[in-house]
Amino acid sequence: QVHVVESGGGLVQTEGSLRLSCAASGRTFSSYAMGWFRQAPGKEREFVAGISWSGGSAIYTYYADFVKGRFTISRDNAKNTMYLQMNSLKPEDTAIYYCNRLNYYNDASRTLWPWGQGTQVTVSS
Repeated sequence: QVHVVESGGGLVQTEGSLRLSCAASGRTFSSYAMGWFRQAPGKEREFVAGISWSGGSAIYTYYADFVKGRFTISRDNAKNTMYLQMNSLKPEDTAIYYCNRLNYYNDASRTLWPWGQGTQVTVSS
């Protein structure tokens, strides 16, 4: 059974930065496409960013329009960890952030692992 653990959330002011981490126990995820999602209060969970697996000649990334230019997704396979660097944060970025395995880095229609607890990000105005 795979367990994903998200960390790195917190309270920041508008225009601040945070770096989230996603670790997976029970699996080495270097062979998988992975993604970040978020869920704000009263809203459905939405896709934020995806990253391709590491076996090809290049690593591809894909972002939701509302985070392009502000967030950067990356992975460190040696540490079995994925990251989301979030800059220029806005109050509307306030949400619980989750990570999960994807079929493809730019296809968030299906996630393949159980959801973790997520990590809370709160951006104050």
